[in-house]
Amino acid sequence: MVGLSYGVTGLLVLVALLDALAVYAALNSYTVIGELYTADLDQYAALTATANQADTLMYFSSSFSLTALIATGIVFIVWFHRARTNAEVFGPAEQRRTPGWAIGSWFIPIANLWIPRKIAGDIWDASELDKRAPRAVLNTWWTLWVLASLAGRSAERLWERAEEYDAIRRAALGLAASSALDLVAAVAAVLFVRRLTAMQHAKALAGRPRQPEPAAVTATATS
Repeated sequence: MVGLSYGVTGLLVLVALLDALAVYAALNSYTVIGELYTADLDQYAALTATANQADTLMYFSSSFSLTALIATGIVFIVWFHRARTNAEVFGPAEQRRTPGWAIGSWFIPIANLWIPRKIAGDIWDASELDKRAPRAVLNTWWTLWVLASLAGRSAERLWERAEEYDAIRRAALGLAASSALDLVAAVAAVLFVRRLTAMQHAKALAGRPRQPEPAAVTATATS
């Protein structure tokens, strides 16, 4: 569990770095498109190479980000399923869904916006050691992940449909904003993974709670 969390954390950091590159690429495209829009004929020809470089940067940053996101998603779900399996030992009464849901729920359209959160909450409850741990990390991660997912889909649709200069520039700004939001969500995911892993590790080290000793039964001999 701890070793797997290191892999998830490393990939999430990579996603955050590629998100930063995507933000730069989108803002660079926004700037270059604006310069093309206001350029005269001579300037337009000179800016063509710069525009091609901006497009290339956008393409590669998008491709690298998608590849890293897929790899991270796979490893994250493996870690999430492991955490759910551990929760079955720590607190089976708190688990409202079987371990298989920790994998399958991510692939159900629309429902994947809340079912994994409920599973994460059940895992969190089972992983608490002595007292209720604040859920700020869990709630922040999930809120940012949902917002980043929705913003990313919207920005991609705007970019694909944009044809005029102004529309392309707005779409570039949308991509920059969604990438920035995804970066923050990745950082929040790192904090969530580290926190939940630490909670489960501490609970595993503490062992099962001791069961109360049965009351001694004494018999009084009667004469």
